[in-house]
Amino acid sequence: MSKPMKDMIVSDYQSRLGDSDEAIVVSLRGIDAEGTETVRTKMRQGSVSVAVVKNSLVKKAISGTALEALGPVLKGQSAVLFGDRSVVEVARDLIGLIKQFPDIELKGAVLDGELFEGDEGVKRLSEFPTREEALSDAVGLILGPGRTLMGQVKGPGSNVAGLLKAIEDKLEKGETISKN
Repeated sequence: MSKPMKDMIVSDYQSRLGDSDEAIVVSLRGIDAEGTETVRTKMRQGSVSVAVVKNSLVKKAISGTALEALGPVLKGQSAVLFGDRSVVEVARDLIGLIKQFPDIELKGAVLDGELFEGDEGVKRLSEFPTREEALSDAVGLILGPGRTLMGQVKGPGSNVAGLLKAIEDKLEKGETISKN
């Protein structure tokens, strides 16, 4: 392959990966064309691109970016999955697809510049909360003490309100209220 052709491919990889700071590398070797198309379609439905890449050229393309951590797993046949969705959600989808296509090899993933290497790393990543899940957990933790405090303030207040209601009911019936 000529130098201008390689430069053009590196430039294409850079434009396709854009500002992505998270991606997953898999190998689809051993999966027939129909299975590969099923995987691509499933990923495309979730706004995730699947690009089968030439390792040496994609290493040049990601050099100096957050995806540079993927370098060690770019060996053999590789496909890079990247897109608008969180890499955690993509990892969860891949774990589900492995049940249907056990030949998918999870090579690694990068999230916030950290490499999750191999099958074990990607499975561990799939157990992380997504950004939305983490935010909802944080909101719950922030609101929890306020709810507890409100319950503690409301409890004695409702007791006093109950006593006043009992006194009011007795007075309406014409009963006297004892001082005990």
